[in-house]
Amino acid sequence: MVTVAGKYCESTDILATEVPLPPVRTGDLMAVPAAGAYCLSMSSNYNGMPRPEVVIVRDGRARVIRRRETLDDLLAPEIL
Repeated sequence: MVTVAGKYCESTDILATEVPLPPVRTGDLMAVPAAGAYCLSMSSNYNGMPRPEVVIVRDGRARVIRRRETLDDLLAPEIL
């Protein structure tokens, strides 16, 4: 049983408590289907974190429909 936490939006975010997961290793990915106010429709960059890519999964096939943001994306509108 594990608690899934970390830098999802804030450093103290807890997404799930006491859930069974198979063993994981550094570099493994976790898909989160929805996370309340952290979903793309309510996302922002107020905390300086780039948004992750958006993936649609259907019939066992995954397709990226929005690429992940980069630091360059975040800085593009700034006049430095």
